[in-house]
Amino acid sequence: MTQIMFEKFNVPAMYVAIQAVLSLYASGRTTGIVLDSGDGVSYTVPVYEEKLGYIALDYEQELETSKTSSSVDKSYELPNGNVITIGDERFRCSEVLFQPSMIGMEEQGIHEIIYNSIMKCDVGSNHVDRNHFDLKKELYGNIVLSGGSTMLFHGIAHRMSKEICALAPCSMKIKVVAPPERKYSVWIGGSILASLSTFQQMWITKVEYDESGPSIVHRKCF
Repeated sequence: MTQIMFEKFNVPAMYVAIQAVLSLYASGRTTGIVLDSGDGVSYTVPVYEEKLGYIALDYEQELETSKTSSSVDKSYELPNGNVITIGDERFRCSEVLFQPSMIGMEEQGIHEIIYNSIMKCDVGSNHVDRNHFDLKKELYGNIVLSGGSTMLFHGIAHRMSKEICALAPCSMKIKVVAPPERKYSVWIGGSILASLSTFQQMWITKVEYDESGPSIVHRKCF
């Protein structure tokens, strides 16, 4: 991509940013773990330096309630004017994010992905265990949701908080952040980054590209 931008489009300078970092910038943070879910993929990245559907807080309890009560039922008018009633489908659809096995996928739920990402974080052998604990504490306290799929279902932040609390040590304070503009968090973070006075020192110039070639992107951006 670096080669295409400089040699085909003749841009004067460019920079490649990590989406998760930009999402953190958009939420006013520089440390945290980002769950980015959208465009057909969900992933987590630890970083340090409303429709009819919803997320059930307790899936099994909500499922039992739907069998004996119509409280979860909602009516929806189709474009052709027909009206349909939607019941437990409202939360069964989104439950796949937490239980992929429901559709035959042997994958972890998004809450387990976050937990395992945090547990795999290591500040290095030259740091004491206390710093390692503090890093995990920072990540548990800054879980940021990002991406269009996190906007589709009401209640995802509360459900995520509940699931992480069940997995994490009881001494950890869990905070899940779901910015209202999270569908565009990456774009907002990019705008913030580009507006910084120090950004000109970060980007790759055409002169630098001519001197070092495409590999310079690994040195200056990642």
